Amino acid sequence: MVRMQPDGAVRGPGRPREERVTGAVLDAVVGLVTEQGIGAVTMDAVAALAGVSKPAIYRRWPTKQDLLIAAAETRIGVLSVPDLGDFRAELRYVLTARLEAYRLPGSDRLIAGLIGASADTGAVRSQYAQYTERITSETRRILERGIARGDVGPDTDVRAAATLVAAPLIFRLIGELELPDARFVDALVDLVTQAVGTGG
Repeated sequence: MVRMQPDGAVRGPGRPREERVTGAVLDAVVGLVTEQGIGAVTMDAVAALAGVSKPAIYRRWPTKQDLLIAAAETRIGVLSVPDLGDFRAELRYVLTARLEAYRLPGSDRLIAGLIGASADTGAVRSQYAQYTERITSETRRILERGIARGDVGPDTDVRAAATLVAAPLIFRLIGELELPDARFVDALVDLVTQAVGTGG
């Protein structure tokens, strides 16, 4: 509903402002992590940087854990892969999209912080597990599509294969402290396809 203000200005519907607040807050979280690390993320710091009130943040994200997961999902979120008619091509699509996200400034700190926070006392670990399930869902889908198509082995353990796809980029970034690149993606495409493909 459009509301007329006392000064004659017109106030539009609430949704655009809600989206602006959400965007400002999540950008602030990513900015703080990028510049100072995960420890810099407090509700006070986020509110100040985003220019919003703490109650506005708490209404959307009741805990710091909720906020971190939401911020991570702006960088590493759910993909939608078109049916390219070939598992190898679809796998490359997934890995290339993830590569681009992981190479953004601060992604390493954000992911490492999120993994570390999942082990903190009081963390609701199921929330992190649900986030991981969401971001690997499309990999599972292309594996299932490959099985139905016949270019992925019918006995493939889809969950294990999805982990095989997701883990190397993260380990290269966080464990080996090296930015993954296109050559690494090429190697992963070859290795995963050899592991689960039918060769047909």
